[in-house]
Amino acid sequence: MYRTLLRHALLPAALVFLLGAQGIRAEDKLTLLLDWFVNPDHAPLFVAAERGYFAEHGLEVEMIAPADPNDPPKLVAAGKADIAVSYQPQLHVQVAAGLPLTRFATLIATPLNTLLVLEDGPVKSIADLKGRKVGFSVGGFEDALLGAMLARHGLGLDDITLVNVNFSLSPALLAGQVDAVIGAYRNFELNQLEIEGYRGRAFFVEEHGVPSYDELILVANPERMDRAVLRRFLDALEDGVRYLVNHPEESWALFIRGRGELDDELNRRAWRDTLPRFALRPGALDVTRYARFADFMFEHGLIPEALAVEDYATVLE
Repeated sequence: MYRTLLRHALLPAALVFLLGAQGIRAEDKLTLLLDWFVNPDHAPLFVAAERGYFAEHGLEVEMIAPADPNDPPKLVAAGKADIAVSYQPQLHVQVAAGLPLTRFATLIATPLNTLLVLEDGPVKSIADLKGRKVGFSVGGFEDALLGAMLARHGLGLDDITLVNVNFSLSPALLAGQVDAVIGAYRNFELNQLEIEGYRGRAFFVEEHGVPSYDELILVANPERMDRAVLRRFLDALEDGVRYLVNHPEESWALFIRGRGELDDELNRRAWRDTLPRFALRPGALDVTRYARFADFMFEHGLIPEALAVEDYATVLE
């Protein structure tokens, strides 16, 4: 009898202890590798962190800028990090090469890439590029973009001269080294030219023969990822996007908190121009759109085959 009473007396205490332990459990830790140095393209991530949304969802997220922008997806594939910010075109190439990666969220849901010329220069239309020099930074994909755009005007890559200007796109254009550049971002290089006192003319790739695609995405290793944890990460990210869109000025203050080096004219302009391009539903996946872009990559020889979308993209339920 005594033992029975004691057992019933101890059960509530044990239950309270267990519930308390659940309430104070350690946060799940995630390592997120950015694609480049911190910039307004990453705004939803930093707003989610500064607003405490990751913590509210039981997460501790460490965001790291890479020494080499080519490394983040490879490190995630190798199990050295949990999440990488990457690019949809890059994902197709890397999965085709055998890297275990899957897209589970989108940061920027439109292309940022443009073909850029000076407004007062000789190129008024893409057809005017015949016989001229075009600068680029990354071979392969940018060649394909340019080729598709030229084809709309009866031209091919043989009709122009490609010049590797590394990542000095705007300087090469201003110096007259080239007549146009491919790979210029509409939220950065256009603003950079204006700050320097010049006006640019941008030809948007998705308006000139290139299927729309997601510029910035989040990828994980499907063989290692914890879907439940990433679902919570995704919920926090969506909270961040919602706050960012509703409160852009307050979000800017959060973004530059402790990062005073970002508080300059270029980043303020880029912030303004990037705001309408963030994915409002980061976890949503347009299968048809992804398949269409995979076909484009295949047709231009960038991947050996157009894989099924489920082979490289997922929706977290």
